[in-house]
Amino acid sequence: MSNHDKINYVEFPCRDMDATKAFFAQVFGWSFTDYGPDYTSFEGAGIDGGFFKSDKVARVDTGSVLIVFYSSDIEGTQGKVEKAGGEIVKPIFSFPGGRRFHFTEPSGNEFAVWTDVGE
Repeated sequence: MSNHDKINYVEFPCRDMDATKAFFAQVFGWSFTDYGPDYTSFEGAGIDGGFFKSDKVARVDTGSVLIVFYSSDIEGTQGKVEKAGGEIVKPIFSFPGGRRFHFTEPSGNEFAVWTDVGE
């Protein structure tokens, strides 16, 4: 499969680089490579990307795109998010085809997790 014209990398704003890196490493097992104090790249997420130092956040209510993770154990993933310091902003809810929840990580960016298990 050709990578030509495919999404290859995503970047997110980040208020607290250390807290954000620790959160994603603990919850999702991501690894990071720092490029100075204002940028870090990540891998192990399904798509590579990075975080850049910024006071802004990516939230759905401000028009940001929503990155959605898949989980075969949504309650377990929610527990890991909470234990690592994430904030649940929309508790688990049902929708046609599955269930999901939304959370913010320590820098305030919003993400979601969905499952088609146990609908």
